[in-house]
Amino acid sequence: MAREDTEDAIIAYKDILAQIIDNRPSGTRQRLATELGKHRSFVTQITSPTYATPLPARHLATIFRVCHFSPAEQDRFLDAYQVAHPGKLPEFGATEKLRHLSIMVPDFGDERRNRLLEEAITDLIQKIAEISGPPD
Repeated sequence: MAREDTEDAIIAYKDILAQIIDNRPSGTRQRLATELGKHRSFVTQITSPTYATPLPARHLATIFRVCHFSPAEQDRFLDAYQVAHPGKLPEFGATEKLRHLSIMVPDFGDERRNRLLEEAITDLIQKIAEISGPPD
């Protein structure tokens, strides 16, 4: 895919994401920044169609959870994301719908340590989903 086509595809999924976030309560972007352990400017760069910064696949589950994507919104977004980044979706997002699961974990009182714990849990779930899927 040519660079310009890739940028257009990134803009397409970011348009979808921006529309969804705009329909959520105020403070959603700040909550997303907190959940991702990033500054709000990072969230602006990965969610605004104005910026060509791609959205890392590892953040998709958090975005779906924090922004309360409906199954239809998730499907529409993932279809556009797949066009921009073929083969880059986490296994569990590429073939199955995601569902929200809440668990209680310790709060370390430190954003970085809390984020690292969340990323470790997400990585574990992705690995479990990969090995429990159909055999290669």
